[in-house]
Amino acid sequence: MAARTARSSAKDRPSYRCTECGYTTAKWLGRCPECQAWGTVEEMGGAPAVRTTAAGRVSAPALPIGQVDGRTATARSTGVDELDRVLGGGLVPGAVVLLAGEPGVGKSTLLLDVAAKAANGDHRTLYVTGEESASQVRLRADRINALNDHLYLAAETDLSAVLGHLDAVKPALLVLDSVQTIASPEIDGAPGGMAQVREVAGALIRASKERGMSTILVGHVTKDGAIAGPRLLEHLVDVVLSFEGDRHARLRLVRGVKNRYGATDEVGCFELHDEGITGLADPSGLFLTRRAEAVPGTCLTVTLEGKRPLVAEVQALTVDSQIPSPRRTTSGLETSRVSMMLAVLEQRGRITALGKRDIYSATVGGVKLTEPAADLAIALALASAASDVPLPKNLVAIGEVGLAGEVRRVTGVQRRLAEAHRLGFTHALVPADPGKVPAGMKVTEVADMGEALRALPRGRSRTPAKERAAE
Repeated sequence: MAARTARSSAKDRPSYRCTECGYTTAKWLGRCPECQAWGTVEEMGGAPAVRTTAAGRVSAPALPIGQVDGRTATARSTGVDELDRVLGGGLVPGAVVLLAGEPGVGKSTLLLDVAAKAANGDHRTLYVTGEESASQVRLRADRINALNDHLYLAAETDLSAVLGHLDAVKPALLVLDSVQTIASPEIDGAPGGMAQVREVAGALIRASKERGMSTILVGHVTKDGAIAGPRLLEHLVDVVLSFEGDRHARLRLVRGVKNRYGATDEVGCFELHDEGITGLADPSGLFLTRRAEAVPGTCLTVTLEGKRPLVAEVQALTVDSQIPSPRRTTSGLETSRVSMMLAVLEQRGRITALGKRDIYSATVGGVKLTEPAADLAIALALASAASDVPLPKNLVAIGEVGLAGEVRRVTGVQRRLAEAHRLGFTHALVPADPGKVPAGMKVTEVADMGEALRALPRGRSRTPAKERAAE
């Protein structure tokens, strides 16, 4: 009798469920611990009964891994070489790709171009838009020349309607823009909510696996840059791509965050313009300024974006400050790294003029330099601006600078030097033991900032001699 009473009380005990993500709990909470939403936990009646799953019939027998046919997972090109580079060769049948990026970065433009180029007589493409009307997408297709008789377009916000289009068109590629705008009538909550995103993504993933259809989902991002929606979405999909770029610059980068079919250290480079978006097989020209004469305060370096080396230019400008606290302004560089280089130059390089001047540092072309390999170029650009003496035109600087003034080794030095040599640079400052050096290129190994600062040519300067770098 006591056991029956305990079971009865457990069955009648109320439970609570979050209306946004579906999280259940035995007690009421003001804030959902799963989606962090306030005021969404509501009572849903008795506690759910505990069920166990019995063994059932298998869909296919287990095979030795050597007997599994791997030809069904052969990638098919999207028609865009730079996107194929990031995907690992193309789209695998049945793969689900999540492409996330900030508003206005060019996600819809890129995917409409991919949808048109991937469509042919044997492989249809279905482009479903939930944010725009079909006529708006047609205008963009006219502008970027993305018209194809085998590209089908639908404007839907209902999940059941999207699944109906799949039965009618039978596409080999589905592009959904975006997953946050589609809702299922079977799930409570507004489109874009945790529960809706989870249900929509789950239904489309099941459809992709059953049909052998590649799917590209467009995802929104939060103000912090994270992908909006439940973290489960990133775990469910096969590939997660991040679309990055400054809306005031032409350069766009597609980075692989997760890839079950390839590496995640590849980066695709694109240029956004009035006629659409095009891949850049050689994007280094966007990050350089061609000048007839060398200018003080500029230094070139070679950064690695994934496996791809890119030659980038660092610029620095120092002026007399009119306020007690001098300004420190950066663009494309980490403020903390620039501050560290200023401290190293003042303490280890004996350049005392920097502490009392306004300092502005930036990169060319909108590229962001975050890796430590750019430290030496930043330090030399600041020293060149302070002494008003230009560095040699054909010089690149590669290396990480420590607080003790030492120049440390970085990864991929040979790859960086090969790219610099290909673009015509003849002299490089690198850490010790750079490995094989390209023929015809002069490489100077520097152990600390004192040796690196000797690369500054001797010449006239507006900075007093006592404030220059110690020889």
